[in-house]
Amino acid sequence: MVQLQLPAIGEQHRVVNVASVPQRSPFRYPGGKTWFVPLVRQWLAQKQRPAKEFLEPFAGGGIVGLTVAFEAWASKVVLAELDDQVAAVWKAILGDSAEWLANKITSFDVSFESVRSVLDTEYADPKEKAFQTLLKNRVNHGGILAPGSGVIKSGENGKGIKSRWYPATLRKRILDIAAIKDRIDFIEGDGVPLLRQKATQEDAIFFIDPPYTAGGKKAGKRLYRYNDLNHEELFNVVETLRGDFLMTYDNTLEAQRLAQDHRFDIEVIPMKNTHNVQMTELLIGRDLQWARGAQ
Repeated sequence: MVQLQLPAIGEQHRVVNVASVPQRSPFRYPGGKTWFVPLVRQWLAQKQRPAKEFLEPFAGGGIVGLTVAFEAWASKVVLAELDDQVAAVWKAILGDSAEWLANKITSFDVSFESVRSVLDTEYADPKEKAFQTLLKNRVNHGGILAPGSGVIKSGENGKGIKSRWYPATLRKRILDIAAIKDRIDFIEGDGVPLLRQKATQEDAIFFIDPPYTAGGKKAGKRLYRYNDLNHEELFNVVETLRGDFLMTYDNTLEAQRLAQDHRFDIEVIPMKNTHNVQMTELLIGRDLQWARGAQ
């Protein structure tokens, strides 16, 4: 058996300063792709015309799809997310509850007691569930929504549980998204059937960022409630897509093997995680020559 070796990082790639990228998402999302936005822009800019549809089947915090919608890189953006907590937020913002949610955030008095009261309640009202999700996302360590994550104790600069709670900023992001909601469709559900449904659509493009569990990686299982994914099946479906696509994957030999088995192109991209540690991720597509000229 041939021993696979991961390709080296191209010298032309630099770690993106995420502060230079407009922050659109209301989420602090583990594995978020703010750092990836400049590459997405370059990918879309080399196309002859804007796409009819831009689909993000594992949306999470949705920063890539939001960027495409705000900057009009596609006529329509379709976000899909299986996690019902995350889905509740998108449905509230893109439905008729954005202003309610924004007002709830700005009027909420954050304390350990008030946070605990909200997090311990099971809400039937979808918009209350959306608020609960954003609160949990902001007060939990690392923004993790999966079971087992606890709330921040000391936080940044001794601010404790309030250290990631920016009500005015959240309000603006929510209302800004609501203002362009006619450009965005949201689907609550599994992204793989959506890919199958859109496979023959030549004028669609896809950004595919699944939970990173290929090769036995544990991070995705710790960070995401819905992390059980058949990666071989996903690659099989992606191979049938008529439209162009980009995938991002954890930098593992298993992910490289899957890409090579399906004759996809690979590029290694540097990034920094939430702890400011430099890491690498795999960029996977049909032809990534454009990325090799990225600065």
